[in-house]
Amino acid sequence: MSLGHTEVTALVEPCGLPEHPDCGIRDVLDRIGDKWSVLAIVELASGPRRFRVLQRAIHGISQRMLTLTLRRLERDGLVLRTAYPTVPVSVTYELTDRGESLTHLVKQLADWSLANKDAIAVSRHQWDTAHPDSGIS
Repeated sequence: MSLGHTEVTALVEPCGLPEHPDCGIRDVLDRIGDKWSVLAIVELASGPRRFRVLQRAIHGISQRMLTLTLRRLERDGLVLRTAYPTVPVSVTYELTDRGESLTHLVKQLADWSLANKDAIAVSRHQWDTAHPDSGIS
């Protein structure tokens, strides 16, 4: 895997106008609201994890996507990466205090999702049946 495929995204002005009240908020919400970040935070809420343990726990995530997600969370100060001088190098990931402060919010979101997933699936099916040519699925 080349560095070009795993480098952390560059700092980009999220809305073009720095004085706009939404500047910065969108960028943060994009990070903490993305599917893989939420699942990584949920898993790390139980304590430090090694990369492969995280990969097995987060069903469907590729090695590349987990690498990107962890690097982005580390860049944002939500995750701490610790490398140990072993052969081969052993690496663990854990939430920082800032990352820990998110766990109750992410848990509430996960609990709400679990409680409402069946009802949402029914609503989606009903909507899709009523709008077969919408192109949404």
